[in-house]
Amino acid sequence: MTSFRTRLLIGSIIFAGGMLAVFHLASMTLFRRYPHSFVMRIDHVSIVGIALIFIAIGVTMMRRGLSPFDELRARLTNVRNGSEKRLEGRYPSEVQPLVNDLNALLDHRDEVVRRALGKAGDLAHGLKTPLAVLVLEAQRAEDAGQHELATEMRMQLDRMRRQIDYHLAHARAAASGSTLGARSSVLESANALARTLLRLHAERGLTIDVHVDPDHAVQVQREDLDEMLGNLLDNACKFARSRVVITSSLNGPSILITIDDDGPGLDPTLRDAVLQRGVRADEAAPGSGFGLAIVRDLAELYGGSIVLEQSPEGGVRAGLGLGGELIRRCRR
Repeated sequence: MTSFRTRLLIGSIIFAGGMLAVFHLASMTLFRRYPHSFVMRIDHVSIVGIALIFIAIGVTMMRRGLSPFDELRARLTNVRNGSEKRLEGRYPSEVQPLVNDLNALLDHRDEVVRRALGKAGDLAHGLKTPLAVLVLEAQRAEDAGQHELATEMRMQLDRMRRQIDYHLAHARAAASGSTLGARSSVLESANALARTLLRLHAERGLTIDVHVDPDHAVQVQREDLDEMLGNLLDNACKFARSRVVITSSLNGPSILITIDDDGPGLDPTLRDAVLQRGVRADEAAPGSGFGLAIVRDLAELYGGSIVLEQSPEGGVRAGLGLGGELIRRCRR
């Protein structure tokens, strides 16, 4: 399909041709009526000069007429990469209604996301009390000597809690993953999570080395980035002997975040399986088996991916690829 710019240019040429024909007809009519008028005293060089001036003015006016569309495109790019939340600026009356509709759409999407997150939070809060009551009842059954009943209740409660955590995270991600303009610093998230996990594993003497470029940002909500990195770091810390390493690098249009540990590693045949819901590589280790599945689902909702490989440290390398860019580029 022919571009708008080309169609406008062709239309301008046709219009100019029509006006030239009208001008020629008018000049001929004027010459017949007034043979010695000023028309005959204008030489061809002057006519060519006047024509070039008009052509230059026409091209300039056409470019100025198209400039609002170029500005709108630039603003949309800023909205997409997160440097702006709405389409700002003043536009011609023909373009302004389109800008207003786009801003209304952006506002509506933000409102939908806020409501979805609020509902997810309300659901999580509402389920805490019933689960706490049931846990207390399981303890009472245990104290009363009903060991089989108490064990079964705990198993079912743990299953309920895992399902709730998984589906709440998935619902929240589905809402926030569709938000335009999401952007988070990888270094800020990695540093905050590393400090928390070092405190949790203080008795083991673990070290978490963060080698993340401060300019690396991903197009993900901060809460979802924390969810993904938190699960991957938690897994690495559980199985690491002494060291976990977090790095980041540019991988085409994406940011690749890698988390390595020096643990016992993972059987290659289990690398795909542990990314499924409820599957754990080590049943003796603490956990629900939903952490890696949540990471996989979140990454896919943002157009990213998660891959498990052999780590140079000897354990597992988790490679999380997410759409991103350099923060310094976003600030231009």
